[in-house]
Amino acid sequence: MRPFILLLCVSTLLGVVSCKSKAKKSHQITANTYSVIQIRSDTATLYADYPGTIQGIENVEIRPKIDGFISGIYVEEGASVRKGQLLFKIDAPQYEQDVRTAKANINIAKADVDAAVMNVNKVKPLVEKGIISDYELKSAKFTLEAKKAALSQAEATLENAKINLSYTSIYSPVSGVIGILPFKVGSLVGSSTATALTTVSNISQIYCYFSINEKQELDFFASAKGKTIQEKLATLPPAMLVLSNGSIFSHKGKVESASGFINAQTGAVNLRAVFPNPNGIIRNGSSAIIRLPTTIPDAILIPQKATYQIQGALFAYKVDEDNKVSSVSISVNRANNGKFYVVKSGLKPGDRIVTDGIDNLRENLVIEPRMISLQQSISATDK
Repeated sequence: MRPFILLLCVSTLLGVVSCKSKAKKSHQITANTYSVIQIRSDTATLYADYPGTIQGIENVEIRPKIDGFISGIYVEEGASVRKGQLLFKIDAPQYEQDVRTAKANINIAKADVDAAVMNVNKVKPLVEKGIISDYELKSAKFTLEAKKAALSQAEATLENAKINLSYTSIYSPVSGVIGILPFKVGSLVGSSTATALTTVSNISQIYCYFSINEKQELDFFASAKGKTIQEKLATLPPAMLVLSNGSIFSHKGKVESASGFINAQTGAVNLRAVFPNPNGIIRNGSSAIIRLPTTIPDAILIPQKATYQIQGALFAYKVDEDNKVSSVSISVNRANNGKFYVVKSGLKPGDRIVTDGIDNLRENLVIEPRMISLQQSISATDK
């Protein structure tokens, strides 16, 4: 009987030890372990995105100055043209007739001047000899001056006729890209036509127009160096352009101007950035997002997932020396990269905050912190 009792005791003892081991292991699994970071200050670059519209640096509407039928279209939509290239031809025969009439009138006026000169030459010796009065010579000279004036008027009429005739050929005033061509050969057009023949856009450089509200405008220029708006604009870092397909344009630009007033209806301030466009990839009328960087020295960075909101206020869970958590109200910079916030108040370097599982936390809960870096926390979010 004794060996059996001993074996039973040993088995019972092993069972007790096994249960304690399982209980301990179960306790380790269910412990309140949370990822925690210790806040540090560092230089951060944040990006603010604003929707914008693209325009070429020159957008010239091509309109006819005379009435007539389009007899020739020498370009295609979307084609590149150079300054002075022929675009359209307008059939207006009346202007050719005006030139011929003006030339004929000049010949008549020249003949009248020659006749008046001959009359002056004929009267002058007769006056000198006293055969006729001086009145006749003065009258002849006045007639000559009138004929010369008529000749000048005829020459001016010819120049006007030639100018009008030149309007039948329409040339590109700038180098650029042709827009749509709403009219076809044979269409009747004129100076009063509402629709332009086309538009020539110079897109060797492009403008991106965007708007910011009044508060953003104050923040925008508050950190920029310089006294005047132009000085502040000159010190701003290069801007980036995010295209409609999400890609970043290869050339960086510069914010070069801001409107001098705030729109009373929208409360917005209009700004303009210029970008080089040597290959003509971006066209007039495109939409894009302009991305402006802001560098903040000694910034306090925390992951966005470490925060929560209550009635518009932002909070985070701070861990004290006894590993007890408590919520703390924080304010952050409006500009962010979608992954972390730059804290303006509420936290300081050296503080510890919980980064994961904050929905399960409550005030004064004691946790077991698992220290990680800020980058590890953001990398875990990316996964």
